[in-house]
Amino acid sequence: MSAVYDCSRPESRAEGLAAAASAVRSSRLVVLPTDTVYGIGADAFDAGAVRSLLRAKHRGPDMPVGVLVGSWSTVDGLVLGMPPQARALVEAFWPGDLSLVLPHAPSLQWDLGSTRGTVMLRMPLHPVALELLREVGPMAVSSANVSGQPPASTAQEAQDQLGDSVSVYLDGGPSGDPVPSTIVDLTGSEPLLLREGAVSAAAVSEVLGVPVTAPS
Repeated sequence: MSAVYDCSRPESRAEGLAAAASAVRSSRLVVLPTDTVYGIGADAFDAGAVRSLLRAKHRGPDMPVGVLVGSWSTVDGLVLGMPPQARALVEAFWPGDLSLVLPHAPSLQWDLGSTRGTVMLRMPLHPVALELLREVGPMAVSSANVSGQPPASTAQEAQDQLGDSVSVYLDGGPSGDPVPSTIVDLTGSEPLLLREGAVSAAAVSEVLGVPVTAPS
């Protein structure tokens, strides 16, 4: 049976965050509000929990899961290196609606799907998400919906789709317009725009000082 916590009330928020942290540490799934849409999350280093996340979404490993972090400094331990372009984008847009694809550190024991040695990272601009991430560490997070269905902009919409596959739902109120994050791939010699979302291509290009293009 799932538990739902109203994070607009301080006492319920504290109780919900404690329950969510316990669930993540016990290999269970949680739904959390972010600054884009609601996300379904698990411990990024728990391969079984990540597989449960993919099953809940009816999705295969061919569509790997991104990772949310609670601080800039966390990234250094997750990637092979932080190039100057990545640091510039982090300083300009984090926390916020920009996801970065970077080569992950080869020493990490995780299985996020068919990532081909890369990881997609983001630091969300949402107090509930940040508090949970700072408590439990990096989380594998995907949009809180069944694949092919609209992303959830409320906790109730997420629960309608995911049901009891999720242990804890953190209700942070409506997420607003369901605009996804912008994704920039920094694994090659030139930055690639994989998806233009809340952060415009022009804004990314301005920070980097070079035009950012989509893959051909």
